[in-house]
Formats: sequence, structure tokens, C-alpha cells
Amino acid sequence: MTSLLKISAAIALLSLSPAFAIVGGAPAANDGAGRSVVTIVGSRGNFCSGALIASRLVLTAGHCVQPGADYRIVEYDRDRKPQLKGIRRVAVHPAFNLQAILAHRATADVALLELDAPTKAGTPAGLGTPQLPLNAGNGFAIAGIGVTIRGDGKSGGVVRTAPLVATGRPGTLQIRLVDPATQGTTSGLGACTGDSGGPAFEQQQSGPMIIGVISWSTGPNVTDGCGGLTGVTPLTLYRDWIAQTARQWGMPLGGN
Repeated sequence: MTSLLKISAAIALLSLSPAFAIVGGAPAANDGAGRSVVTIVGSRGNFCSGALIASRLVLTAGHCVQPGADYRIVEYDRDRKPQLKGIRRVAVHPAFNLQAILAHRATADVALLELDAPTKAGTPAGLGTPQLPLNAGNGFAIAGIGVTIRGDGKSGGVVRTAPLVATGRPGTLQIRLVDPATQGTTSGLGACTGDSGGPAFEQQQSGPMIIGVISWSTGPNVTDGCGGLTGVTPLTLYRDWIAQTARQWGMPLGGN
């Protein structure tokens, strides 16, 4: 199967009855912070989420855009027909370690995509870092286009958001989030397949700001699956790299 056919197959999965995304019955997010979320599809048949931070700049997870594959952004017209948008270049943070993320360990799981042309798929969101002090119980929101049924690509494709809280010892390397109603002991709200690379927001004085990207998830009680922990890579250590890369590409971010 050619790269384009594999990308088309991934889009087809997302186009068939896209009823939910993010497990736990999260609501659709047609406006607000969710408008920054875009769909990324790869020639290996994978799909991820990303967030617009400028008209031609998408922030996502490093593990979503590994070498050896082609990637596209999916836009939908008024009739919900998908259209592919090209990506000019990709930059993954040089300190990213794939083996670390597969083991749910902290790493520089961030990447930038430069689009061929401005996208009409959403509205860019502001970029920030988590407010201090960063404690268990602090509130965040995640957004993505992932599946609600693990292993069923047809259950993804609609942007949804979920309010979660930090647990354990959140820090500059990793923030673990849980559904405040279940605390990760039973199935609740959380990221799943396809939500990787999606934004984590925090409500700050200037409004909702992207403070991290979704990196991984677990089932309840740290089992395999979704609906337990959602691992977020905060931008605290990586925002300068994002801003520097954007400037090198001729797209300086606001405030930099």
C-alpha cells in the first residue's frame, strides 16, 4: 500500500461514525480551546492530535511524527468531507527518547510541524507553561480527536475536551492527570489512542493556555488501556526550543 493510500485509510476510519473521542463520555468541543486541535495522519496508518499555535504551525508529540513516514493534516469542509493538507517540515526536540515514552518515563516528547499553507481547520491557541506552585489537585483540561473505544478507530475523529486534575508529584518533566471523580482507580475521563500530541490547557489570567502535550495513557490502576492516568509533557523546559524553532522558520510566536 502506498503512503497516500495508507493516509487515506486512516482518514476513512476517522470518517466513519465519529461519535466520541477521549474515553469516559467527554463532550464535544466545537468552540473555545478545542478549536485549536487538528488531526494528524501518517503513512503508517496512525493518527494523532495536534494544536495550532500559529496559522501554519502545529505543536504535537515527538512520538507522533517519527522518521520514515509521511504526515498530513486533515481538514473538513462544511459537509464534513476530509481534505489533506501538506506539511512542509517537521522538527522533533533533539532530546526526545522514544524508548522512554514507551515506558511512560519523562522525555522531551514535543515536535513542531510547519504547514504548506495556513489552515482553516481551527484557531491558534496561546502557548504558556504551568503556573506555580504545581501541586496535586491542580486543574487542567486535555483536548484531542482520539478514540473512545480502545482499538476502534471508528470511534475517534471528533474534538473533545476533558477536565482532569494533577496527581502524584507533578513537576517540570511530567504531569500525571486523572479524572477527579475516579482518581484513576476505576475507568473515567482520560486520553486514549489518537489523543497523543493533543494539548493540555490551564486556565490562566489571560485565558486558557497550552501548557503541555498529551504523551501517554493507562487504564485504571495503571493497567494497559485508557481511562486511568493521562501523561502530559509540560512545556516548562521546551518552550524556548519551540519559540526558537518558530523564529528560524520565520513564524515568531506572540510575546517572543
